Amino acid sequence: MFDKNPKSYTDLLGKTNRIVEGTVIKGDIISQADFRLDGELIGNFQSKGKIVIGPAGKVIGDIICRNADIEGKFDGKIEVMEILNVKSKAKIYGEVIVGKLSVEPGAEFSASCVMKANVKNLNPNDGRQSGEKIA
Repeated sequence: MFDKNPKSYTDLLGKTNRIVEGTVIKGDIISQADFRLDGELIGNFQSKGKIVIGPAGKVIGDIICRNADIEGKFDGKIEVMEILNVKSKAKIYGEVIVGKLSVEPGAEFSASCVMKANVKNLNPNDGRQSGEKIA
């Protein structure tokens, strides 16, 4: 009766969890599907999908996800496997680890940032002799 197989990420595409403005959650959230936060989260968030922090949204804690759009406030450590979009009204503080980063003009971005390399490590000389210049 209760022994259901967990749904894969592809089964959850198009389904979004939503926390509305005025709601405060203290604790951790783990979700397989996409998530929109217009309220406040004091805790950690983890998802195999995308998180959208709306203009009224606020997160104090750590986030691990595939993609993220931030328009509100974030303070903590965020790890985004693919693309982090920082909107013009966003305020980001803390530590950011991303695959790709997009920051709109006007955003407040006061964080250390590391971009993960999506390519294999190449030989530092790429087959060139020491001192040889690239044409």
